[in-house]
Amino acid sequence: MTEPISIRSISQEDQTQWRPLWDGYNAFYGRAGDTALPDAVTQATWARFLDPSDPVHALVAVEGSSVVGLVHYLFHRSTTRLNDVCYLQDLFTLPSHRGRGVGRHLIEAVYLAARTAGSSRVYWQTQVTNAAGRALYDKVASHSGFIVYAHEL
Repeated sequence: MTEPISIRSISQEDQTQWRPLWDGYNAFYGRAGDTALPDAVTQATWARFLDPSDPVHALVAVEGSSVVGLVHYLFHRSTTRLNDVCYLQDLFTLPSHRGRGVGRHLIEAVYLAARTAGSSRVYWQTQVTNAAGRALYDKVASHSGFIVYAHEL
């Protein structure tokens, strides 16, 4: 019998369990091996989660004493709204826990955090080839048809 999944804010004690999830998330998007993020980026990202003055936040999904999923999000201003909006930046669940509602619970927890902060919108992006993720996203949000462009500086 599996234990229930709970969602909570990340804590310093989660770092050793968070790191493999973070590495798995980055590998999914092609950032592994020679293309891995520099460790300085990972360390700075971790530090941001624990700094209460930073706009970047992290939640984890926990089963028993095991961290089985993560979500990172941040608030920012918008030119089309009075209140800040929430960008759900990273979402990842252990492969062994996919299809069990972990991702949905993490997204819903971000919705609650955004609502509590006074945001009127949560949004995110994913690769068009992320069929499994998109199957969930189509159930919990609407695709607005936007295409993302980026230019590295």
